[in-house]
Amino acid sequence: MPSPRGYFWNAPVPYAEAAALQEELVRARIAGRIPDTVLFLEHPPVITLGRRGREDYLKHARSFYRESGIDIIRSTRGGDVTYHAPGQLVMYPILQLSGSASASHGYLGLLEQTAVETARAFGVEAYTREGMAGAWTDAGKIAAIGFRLKRWVSCHGMSFNVQPDLCGFDTIVGCGLEGEAVSSLQAILGEAAPTVPEVRTIMAGIFGRLIRAPFSLEAWTDEGLG
Repeated sequence: MPSPRGYFWNAPVPYAEAAALQEELVRARIAGRIPDTVLFLEHPPVITLGRRGREDYLKHARSFYRESGIDIIRSTRGGDVTYHAPGQLVMYPILQLSGSASASHGYLGLLEQTAVETARAFGVEAYTREGMAGAWTDAGKIAAIGFRLKRWVSCHGMSFNVQPDLCGFDTIVGCGLEGEAVSSLQAILGEAAPTVPEVRTIMAGIFGRLIRAPFSLEAWTDEGLG
């Protein structure tokens, strides 16, 4: 199988569209028609409820979100409730993992390490917390993780806060963690904060190194499925 391929979008991709693309890529990866593939993108404002996501983690009536221009979508990923918006970098790896009992836990650790190293690359100290998926800084949570495995091929993945409007997080109980602060590189670094494309380049390099299969990035086209 060829080396992994990495793709990016410069404009926000609707969540439902990205989810449908991932399903198509997962089928292609299971069939061996494509190599491991990593997607980097942003979403318009949307709240997603994972397989364990509870409606009571929404702090307002659905009409509030509708009027605020925030979609609410049930997702097939693991985890609870989270928020996506422009300025948040989302990484969706479609990877063939080893079919072992430890593969899921090891993959979670790999995503967490990617988030931690990405933050540290820009001078922000980040760390994990025992029993809680994601990455934190002293200012608050900076990365959320939720993925799914189908026949040991991964989809969904990690969202990393570069410079989103953080107000959307105030409308939910993020990841089911009551009273947890959420932060971003921009909130911590101010004018010194990097752009989403700058973070994307660094994150792709870190992730490629951690999976021991470096890859380059190119803009997605309809030919991306091969």
